[in-house]
Amino acid sequence: MAAAGVAVAAAASPEPLVKLAEIPGRGRALVATRAIKPGEVLLSESPILLYPATVASNYCSQCYRSLSPGGHRCPAGRPPSPWLSETIGRLRSHVGEPDLFSQACFLAAAYDLAASSPSSFSLFLSLQGSHTDPSASVLHALLSSLAPSPLPPGFSPDLTAALLAKDKLNAFGLMEPFREEDSGERRVRAYGIYPKASFFNHDCLPNACRFDYVDGDGENNTAIVVRAIHEIPEGREVCLSYFPVNWNYKERQARLLQDYGFKCECDRCQVEKNWKDEDENQDEEVVESMDEEDGMEGMEEDNGGVGGEDDEDFPHAYFFIRYVCDRENCGGTLAPLPPAPGGTTSSVMECNVCGQCKTDDSFGGDASMLDE
Repeated sequence: MAAAGVAVAAAASPEPLVKLAEIPGRGRALVATRAIKPGEVLLSESPILLYPATVASNYCSQCYRSLSPGGHRCPAGRPPSPWLSETIGRLRSHVGEPDLFSQACFLAAAYDLAASSPSSFSLFLSLQGSHTDPSASVLHALLSSLAPSPLPPGFSPDLTAALLAKDKLNAFGLMEPFREEDSGERRVRAYGIYPKASFFNHDCLPNACRFDYVDGDGENNTAIVVRAIHEIPEGREVCLSYFPVNWNYKERQARLLQDYGFKCECDRCQVEKNWKDEDENQDEEVVESMDEEDGMEGMEEDNGGVGGEDDEDFPHAYFFIRYVCDRENCGGTLAPLPPAPGGTTSSVMECNVCGQCKTDDSFGGDASMLDE
């Protein structure tokens, strides 16, 4: 989800920790401006645009926190946009298909942004995205028929098509809180456009991961926070994974091609593309086997990465042992809590999916779980 633009400033830091650079073969990317410690906050950003992912209405349409039964008022006290609220209400009543509903809500939120904040709308239009969405004409007609008058300035089929081109490449999902009884991929509660965060490229073994706390307290519950998973040398590209890192090769490639239009050629994919089909789902078994046999011994860490080149079948096992949550049905990524004021790296690792923390000073020995 890289895009042209200015360098991203790290939250609560006088100097940017990442900057935009051109990398041969990868195009524009964000790279570290200095050596980054595990857990450092690279970015904390609130969205310029939010829209619902589902027709369900058991959460606030302004801050997207869960509502208590019978609750209607925004827990954060955010004033609603009358035109957008009415439009989404009408879409909720007339559109039952989830993808169609979500895309129509995105368009409504984008047009509302154009009317309420032209500068933010201009920033949004500068983000990457130029492909034509075949459903543009259908969605434009749907919004034309349901949105209340007067329609926002600039409302047109051409602008609708231009807006839809920005959606998939730049939207981040605000996820439903983790539940142990769930299985498979977590549901998305809402989508947000975060212009600075959209600069992060994808890697199937990322060196940073994002956290969101949509049901958290405070005014910034819809902000996303990007933290370093491990040490990142100066000049190294900083990448996120656009989906859970425990997906197999075929799942990852299919999602990247469908939603983002590219094939991943990262180090991990170079290894796994040669695996036989029956081996593609064996990541967990390989890691468990290595752990039981004390396979961590002799595995070298490369800048906090995924050493173990002696294991030709699965050289990236170290990443899964150390940085992937082992809680059932989770599969989230672990990153240390932010360093202490003095710069000491935290030994507490937080999962970006289930929110559970564990402390493991040896990073490979026995871990004790902490209360959330």
